[in-house]
Amino acid sequence: MVIRHAELETVCGITSRLPENTKPEVAFSGKSNVGKSSLINGLLNRKSLARTSSQPGKTQTINFYNVNRELYLVDLPGYGYAKVKQEIRAKWGRMIENYLHRSEQLKAVFLLVDIRHEPSANDKDMYDWIVHQGYDPIIIATKLDKIKRSQVQKQLKILREGLKTGPDTRIIPFSAETKQGREEIWEIIGGYVEEASV
Repeated sequence: MVIRHAELETVCGITSRLPENTKPEVAFSGKSNVGKSSLINGLLNRKSLARTSSQPGKTQTINFYNVNRELYLVDLPGYGYAKVKQEIRAKWGRMIENYLHRSEQLKAVFLLVDIRHEPSANDKDMYDWIVHQGYDPIIIATKLDKIKRSQVQKQLKILREGLKTGPDTRIIPFSAETKQGREEIWEIIGGYVEEASV
């Protein structure tokens, strides 16, 4: 997809009302340090539209990025970061649940997991939770450039078995460095945009 326009349009905190968008939305969920901001910047060909941080747990809001005025990329708060108080984590959980439940334009949820490691308990919980909300998560296996090419298939198998994914669940290896996987992700998103415009 050619990115002609990209901006952070709406930021929703714990007490904010969700925007009533009329364009398709695709959401990105993942652990705090899995590379969500780097993925969004990579998809949008921007260096720092989504702020990356060496301090995990930075995204504490739901951020809506308007792309080409025809769809929204939605960045959900990162989960699983121990230094955030339990009470705030619970509020984030409710905020995400509220969004997954109420958005009328949400077409797909992408779950980011680190290709180098077995899925954590939080990753498994999030996967099950997204499924429970009625979505078939599309897995993005980040940090692809950090492993050897010969290890890729083995690591993907570990992710698939660890998350207990369905046989049709898509797993896309992605590197923020080389942008491998970017076209595949846009192909999926583009399909939802086309459906919406019919």
